[in-house]
Amino acid sequence: MTEEKKAEADKPAKALKLADPVKASIDIATQEMIARAQELGVETIFDRAENMKPCSIGMQGICCKNCAMGPCRLPLPKGGIEGEDQRKGLCGATANTIAARNFLRMIAAGAAAHSDHGRSVAEIFMSAARKETDAYKIKDVNKLLAIAPYLGVATKVEVDGEKKDREVDEIALEVAKAALNEWGKAEGELLYAKRAPAPLYEKWKKAGVIPRNIDREIVECMHRTHMGVDQDYKNLIKQGTRTSLADGWGGSMLATDLQDVLFGTPYPLQSEANLGVMKEDHVNIIVHGHEPVLSEMIVAVVQRPEMVEYAKTKGAKGIQLGGICCTANEMLQRHGVPPAGTFLQQELAIITGACDAMVVDVQCIFQNLANVAKCFHTKLITTHPIAKMEQDNVIHIEFDEHHAVEDAEKIVRMAIDNFQNRGAEVMIPDHKATQIAGFGVESIEYHLGGTFRGTYYTLNDNIINGRIRGIAGVVGCNNARTRHNEAHIQVVKELIKNDVIVLTTGCNGIACAMEGLLTPESAAVYCGPGLKEVCETVGIPPVLHMGSCVDNSRILLAATEVVKAGGLGNDICDLPAAGSAPEWMSEKAISIGHYFVSSGVYTVFGLHLPTSGAPVFHDYISKELEKLYGGKWDLEADPIKHAQLMIAHIDKKRKALGIDKARDRVLMSMTDRQALEA
Repeated sequence: MTEEKKAEADKPAKALKLADPVKASIDIATQEMIARAQELGVETIFDRAENMKPCSIGMQGICCKNCAMGPCRLPLPKGGIEGEDQRKGLCGATANTIAARNFLRMIAAGAAAHSDHGRSVAEIFMSAARKETDAYKIKDVNKLLAIAPYLGVATKVEVDGEKKDREVDEIALEVAKAALNEWGKAEGELLYAKRAPAPLYEKWKKAGVIPRNIDREIVECMHRTHMGVDQDYKNLIKQGTRTSLADGWGGSMLATDLQDVLFGTPYPLQSEANLGVMKEDHVNIIVHGHEPVLSEMIVAVVQRPEMVEYAKTKGAKGIQLGGICCTANEMLQRHGVPPAGTFLQQELAIITGACDAMVVDVQCIFQNLANVAKCFHTKLITTHPIAKMEQDNVIHIEFDEHHAVEDAEKIVRMAIDNFQNRGAEVMIPDHKATQIAGFGVESIEYHLGGTFRGTYYTLNDNIINGRIRGIAGVVGCNNARTRHNEAHIQVVKELIKNDVIVLTTGCNGIACAMEGLLTPESAAVYCGPGLKEVCETVGIPPVLHMGSCVDNSRILLAATEVVKAGGLGNDICDLPAAGSAPEWMSEKAISIGHYFVSSGVYTVFGLHLPTSGAPVFHDYISKELEKLYGGKWDLEADPIKHAQLMIAHIDKKRKALGIDKARDRVLMSMTDRQALEA
């Protein structure tokens, strides 16, 4: 070793930077827990973000790692677009090809994650239909009867010339078979594609993007992006469109529908949100991930009197269940289980010192949870065969639907037994907010029209008369590269201030709950006069929480119902509506964004898009796709400008519909009212 190298090696290690809690998050509970973690010497994602900077070339989508000759990195030329011809990988792949391939692989991974979630639910649905398990039963027969025709399953049978209702068990079994077939059938097209408005279905058919089956589209993405296969960015994104539709109108939509049938269709309920939902004198169990099949059983088990009594024998007053990410949203919307936090707060739930067990399934789970758990008494339990951790302090209890209750009991007892192992220092932030969640296509219809006159006409009428300016779907994760929750909240507040009603899912829903935006009372504080009036009259929040990430399909179907109600065009792209993911993080977000674009929705992402390094491809998805499907991508990191882009698009659609002028209120006579269609 040279003297110079030896001197360099002898230098003391550079001290790692620590995140500024206030700059890291707008949420006070999160700020307090980041500071606590730093005092205890426990590393979190917020500190790691300070010490690891992202690759600028990778962020732009122009680094190719698809063969062993690479990675080939294609930075933008200093001379601008004029130097475009010089940018080639070793095989000659251009920046547009590389960016399109990377984008397509993100769609494939995101669609695979959501659709595999759906497959797991469909398999358990099949077990329930076959009576192979006592843990799961058909809870919502009406929802079963509603979705059966879309899967080609008859709900009535002809007997002696009369139509009679079929047995529910027969219908359930056929629905299970038809649903599972959507993942791998040999011929035909995605059955749920015809749930879209007819003009949109015809656009897809003309463009040749109706999915054949879910798995095939994902596999074809991987084939096309292998070295030396598809080298035309337009052809690549065509397959990306087909794959994303297989997610949004296939795997995700099937997951939502089958979960509703098995576990119950959500209806509005009251709960709370943020780390303050944890209780020092209770056993605290946090469920985290995305699939609700095990968590449903945990909810049932913790409510048993004998389990509560067992907790009391260990010194606890009871059992408090909370959630992180979309398992939290699944438990929230059906049972009122309060979410303890968003994606970026998962480590912090353990750092309270009060988390007796964290039970995880799949997606969005930090491997660093195991390292944090080592610093506390928390039992970290993995439950899914495809999602294990290498650390030796992680317990794996593999979930089996045939022994679902037994598995849940084992987990809950383990958490209760662990209550006595807590350290002396427990710090639960004293911050939480009330929320009303559990909205869906059915409950919105009920709120607007009641039991006997359920309709989206009321919503359409208020959009037409201008009280509601338009509709925004604001969804998505948190991202440690930006201030936690800030973009989510600023975008939503700017929208509702301008009379745009917001439909939300995922971590955006949790962020809005933490900020107090999910109560009817918030309309008086944050909304413009028109939206405020509607919310106060109907008794709904200005932000409607529609569930987990996989439940973005509810937003698609709500938009379809608005089209059906009439007066706002014939297709989703005609509506004064826009989509947003202000703090997106995962590959699922790209798949979600693209199926919204392909369904006719103008969709704005925050932070960055992994396409900016290939201007020609970027222009194609942000301009040319609109000619094919009516929707397009856009990008804006500034939250206020982001919301204003959405509002400008909504206003453009209002003008096209001829409803951009203020209208006077008209006192209707009984004759006029009777002329209205029911």
